[in-house]
Amino acid sequence: MSPRDESQTPEAGTARLMGRVHDALESSGCGNPDLGRLLVRIVFCLFADDTGIFEPRGIFLDLIEQRTSPDGADLGPWLAKLFRTIDIPEAERRTTLDEDLARFPHIDGALFGEPLRIPSFDAATRTALLDACRFDWSDISPAILGSLFQSVMAPDMRRAQGVHYTTERNILKVVEPLFLEDLRTEFDRIRRGRNPVRDLERFRERLGELHFLDPACGCGNFLVIALRELRLLEIEVIRAIRKAGEPDAGRIPKVNADQFHGIEIGEFPVRIAETALRMTDRIMNNRLSREFGRARIPPDRSPRIIHADALETDWKQVLPPERCFCILGNPPFGGFVLRTPGKRKRTMELMKRLGASGGRLDHAAAWFLKAGDYLRGHPARIGLVATSSLTQGEQVGQLWPALLDRHRLEIAFAHRTFAWGSDARGKARVHVVILGLSDRNTVPNQRRLFIHRTPADHPEEVRVRSISPYLLDAGGLANPHLVVERMRTSLSGLPAISVGTKPVDGGHYLFSEEEKDAFLEREPSAAPLFRPFPGSAEFIRNRKRWILHVAGRDPARLHSMPAVMERIRRVGEYRANESGRLGASLSDRPTEYHVQVVPEGPFLAIPETSSERRTHVPVGWLEPPTIPSNALLVIPDAPQWLFGLLISSMHMTWLRLVGGRLESRYRYSGGLVYNTFPAPPGLEADEGKRTGLEKRGQAVLDARAGHPGASLADLYDPDLMPTDLHRAHRALDRTVESLYRRGGFASERERTEHLLHLHERRRAPLETGMARTSGHRSRRVRGTSSRTDETHA
Repeated sequence: MSPRDESQTPEAGTARLMGRVHDALESSGCGNPDLGRLLVRIVFCLFADDTGIFEPRGIFLDLIEQRTSPDGADLGPWLAKLFRTIDIPEAERRTTLDEDLARFPHIDGALFGEPLRIPSFDAATRTALLDACRFDWSDISPAILGSLFQSVMAPDMRRAQGVHYTTERNILKVVEPLFLEDLRTEFDRIRRGRNPVRDLERFRERLGELHFLDPACGCGNFLVIALRELRLLEIEVIRAIRKAGEPDAGRIPKVNADQFHGIEIGEFPVRIAETALRMTDRIMNNRLSREFGRARIPPDRSPRIIHADALETDWKQVLPPERCFCILGNPPFGGFVLRTPGKRKRTMELMKRLGASGGRLDHAAAWFLKAGDYLRGHPARIGLVATSSLTQGEQVGQLWPALLDRHRLEIAFAHRTFAWGSDARGKARVHVVILGLSDRNTVPNQRRLFIHRTPADHPEEVRVRSISPYLLDAGGLANPHLVVERMRTSLSGLPAISVGTKPVDGGHYLFSEEEKDAFLEREPSAAPLFRPFPGSAEFIRNRKRWILHVAGRDPARLHSMPAVMERIRRVGEYRANESGRLGASLSDRPTEYHVQVVPEGPFLAIPETSSERRTHVPVGWLEPPTIPSNALLVIPDAPQWLFGLLISSMHMTWLRLVGGRLESRYRYSGGLVYNTFPAPPGLEADEGKRTGLEKRGQAVLDARAGHPGASLADLYDPDLMPTDLHRAHRALDRTVESLYRRGGFASERERTEHLLHLHERRRAPLETGMARTSGHRSRRVRGTSSRTDETHA
């Protein structure tokens, strides 16, 4: 079945209708926060009018249609009177209250209590509101409130808070495998048993004892869907009990809103979440009454939504962990660089305290660590949406040993990377994963891995024995907790790699093409001192950048060039004024670079960063007098066949698996990607294999040379890649894959799993030696400290 077009769903229709109301009100001068509060009150009334909260139904439409003038001039005052009326209990209202207003019930809570400035309406705004009133809201989820809230938030506020309100279909990707499918399976088993009435009543009692926590609940969308689905399941149970011979069963619902708990940092979303949960509860009560006769509804039992920063709150004070059934939600993402300095410091201290290592974990990691610490052996389940970076690159080694070993969690189910959408106008789409974790003692024998062939498609489900932190089938690994960490030297015996030159010069030795020409007009004798100095961008885009290379030059000659001496003096001053040991140690050697890599022959260059759109990181050859910057990784005197291996899809697969990301761009690291890469078995010893690889690599270089005016950025643009270059890469990929496995690989997943298994086998002898030295076997794949990466990339 093809995916449902979410732009045509009823929820999308309501978002468009309310978008028109929003735009009309905004143009009249009503701004945040009053605009947001007004729209939420209006949406509540629209829901209530069609779902039985207002009785008789349609009284809100009648009020707008019959009591307000066509020009809309008196619509604002009527809404103000209606909101005041709804906030007053019926017993406390004046006897002289307008009879149309008196029909509206009191709605408790703070939604209608706060004074609100209501703008002047006109005919167009009244028409937009009437269109929304005439829409049938009875089948719309109250989760639309969250989407509405996003619609009225400023984009910079959404970014600062890391919020991504979600489609119901995506929420169900968490809710169903986390708990709903297991409950339905249990229900089916019970109703086919020997004592269905007794066991179904016990099952319904248990449904009323399940408690849920969303620690970053926003407007409550996850809790709303969980409450609705649990109430729908209870209705199915009641049907089964009645069918089994108990006609009066189910008059009092067991599932109530007070089973749902949340923490939210924003005050207004707290109110929306409370309102949406109450609305859902009332809607389901009405549905229960319609199906089984007038239900005996217990006194109002409200959800508990706490206004607080969840990362600085003790979750046990919100819901004791022994009562928690599930932790679920979509916490803020916010990468490392997006956090404010104070928040970043507190979050890093929290994550370190909870067992994380390293200093560049995304904000999303904190929620998993805090959830693991909160549960501490309790059998509750965790189902959270996360940024994909938590399962890629260096963050895997920083986060997962703490979750798997310290907090004793296991991955019970996971969705690999896919596009996470929103029902709101201008909806944000980010690429995410879903991680379902369970305590090690309660994790199911079969784990569920959902694989999305493209980020936007419906997933294929695979049942596996265990799931790796990289979201792969780990059943073939000796250690399913395997994480790949930096290594000092190549696991496969490949030639040494290093970062390029790092001047630490305050920019005084660096020149654009125009700056170099201007400098040489003043100091023409300095021309031999200039060397090309490409970084990633210059290398890929064929741009010019230059560096003044004075190290090792005759002092007398340098003294004869005043402009050069001025640059040397400025570098010395810059380093002397730099805080820390680095500047002090270099200040008395201003002619030298901090890291000096000046190749004497041709060398392979690998960009440190490259666009994620490219199917290949554009590795290439450079030669003297070029000096590579530290934004390039360098392999001096590299053999010709190594180029073919590094430009292959197999190597790209490894980069995507273990490499870091800068924003969404690939970030290549010698210590993490190159040194850990498992080259094809026997390559070093088999000249025939190396010759074939060299031949295919040369064909790629020849295809590039056939387009002399194109930069590497042009050649590897996926929309523009020349046909001959594409064919050369395909032939190279077939050759490289055949070196790993006869017949090659059918998918990226197969390549990834094969490489990870090969890495583990190659690493095993080193692990054994380390275990003998330390007296125990480590569960982690050990590497070197981050300082090693300065000199070994």
